[in-house]
Amino acid sequence: MDVQEQIEAYITNQPEQKRTDMQALHQRILEVLPGCKLWFDNGKNSENKTVSNPNIGYGFYTIKYADGKTRDFFQIGLSANTTGISVYILGIKDKTYLAQTFGLNLGKASVTGYCIKFKKLKDINLDVLEAAIRYGVKVSNEN
Repeated sequence: MDVQEQIEAYITNQPEQKRTDMQALHQRILEVLPGCKLWFDNGKNSENKTVSNPNIGYGFYTIKYADGKTRDFFQIGLSANTTGISVYILGIKDKTYLAQTFGLNLGKASVTGYCIKFKKLKDINLDVLEAAIRYGVKVSNEN
């Protein structure tokens, strides 16, 4: 299966409401980031152990670790979780920025240093989420 097929299968296998919301979000992110690199991370490590929820990834940046090693990864991640959906915005150095800048206007969502989590798409302001995604891509491209 290629990446696009993995993404489609992942979204299709979600319960109805989550599937509809994830499909809408997937389309919105593709509109925000036209032509971006698509990824699918099945959440398993090299020993085939589950270490995270599967993620659809968008964009490209290189993570630089403290020990000098690097890893190619996505900038934006979309994942189903037990209670709803998570959007990961990676590469932001200031771990308070997302919550302080977008949290109040986002709607019913919890916001951490790099994750925006919500139950349903209708609970959040999509324009604010889009602005957070655009910001995250901009700063990770600058790093």
